[in-house]
Amino acid sequence: MSKLKLPGLIDIHTHMREPGAIHKEDWDSGTSAALAGGFTTIFAMPNTNPAVMDNKTLNLSLKEAENKARCDFAQFIGAGSDNAEKISLLSPKTAGLKMYLDSTYGELQLGDMAQWISHFQYWPKELPIAVHAEGPTMAASILLAHLYDRPIHICHVSRKDEILVIKTAKERGLPVTCEVTPHHLFLTAEDINHLGPGRSEVRPVLASPTDRDALWENMDVIDCFATDHAPHTLQEKDGANPPPGFPGLETALPLLLTAVHEGRLSIDDLINKLHTNPRKIFNLAEQPETFIEIDPDTTWEIRADETFTRCGWTPFEGMQVRGRVFRVVLRNHEVFKDGRISAKPGTGRNLRTQST
Repeated sequence: MSKLKLPGLIDIHTHMREPGAIHKEDWDSGTSAALAGGFTTIFAMPNTNPAVMDNKTLNLSLKEAENKARCDFAQFIGAGSDNAEKISLLSPKTAGLKMYLDSTYGELQLGDMAQWISHFQYWPKELPIAVHAEGPTMAASILLAHLYDRPIHICHVSRKDEILVIKTAKERGLPVTCEVTPHHLFLTAEDINHLGPGRSEVRPVLASPTDRDALWENMDVIDCFATDHAPHTLQEKDGANPPPGFPGLETALPLLLTAVHEGRLSIDDLINKLHTNPRKIFNLAEQPETFIEIDPDTTWEIRADETFTRCGWTPFEGMQVRGRVFRVVLRNHEVFKDGRISAKPGTGRNLRTQST
């Protein structure tokens, strides 16, 4: 079995579901899944219950993470209708600011552009604003980044028109970066029939094969791969009102390594989009003595019953992939090997608190 050593991977877009929904994931199970997938750092999104939108809720989430996380972490804070100035003071403790300009739930939805402008004015320029923005909303957010001369990061780009707008913006020198999820690279609307209506629910929705192909054709425009790991139970996904989202921490790397084997990506692409670029965009220090070892040649079948995520399913069930995580070392300590997690809860460090 040949081994290949890579730096510890960074997933800048995950949902740990704690507080508020630990029946489908918490910091313990989610960071176990991260290590099994080769990720030594994850960023958690703020749409928990309660949402992370102030000092109290930020500290609540960070306390749980510090007690339970098995890999390193940082926590996004959410933009609200009237918290721009207050949360800007908390920026050193956060992964960054998350703005929901399109479909989401509760008080994180920002429907008024005046609210956007407030956050663009107050949030420190050394950290990007990460936005859930699709189509025209995405274009408007890039315009604001240009007007306020500050970086913006576009989450889970999924459509041809979006990636082409971002490409043009970059060519004009605008401070925009973007991420794409593995599920938007490997699934399309044509997969909805076999997945089922509930299990195919995700935001942004699964797009057309033409959209999917445009992402592959513009791989040089994509700065990061991010899982948008969004676990929900099968009971929820198969229910009358299925919540959107897929688990992805444990399937992302094998899917992408399969694309490497097929000649659609290179190992350098993986390192750049899962390590180098996330570190640069979000101003992360290197993790000393941290790396993963993979077997790039192992062929295996994705099975949910072999995963660590608490939700217990995957949209890639039964898919044959090539390449698997063999070993993970975090700060010179072996934390995963041969399918076994050895890191204890609380092993992970808050990268923002440390750097501060």
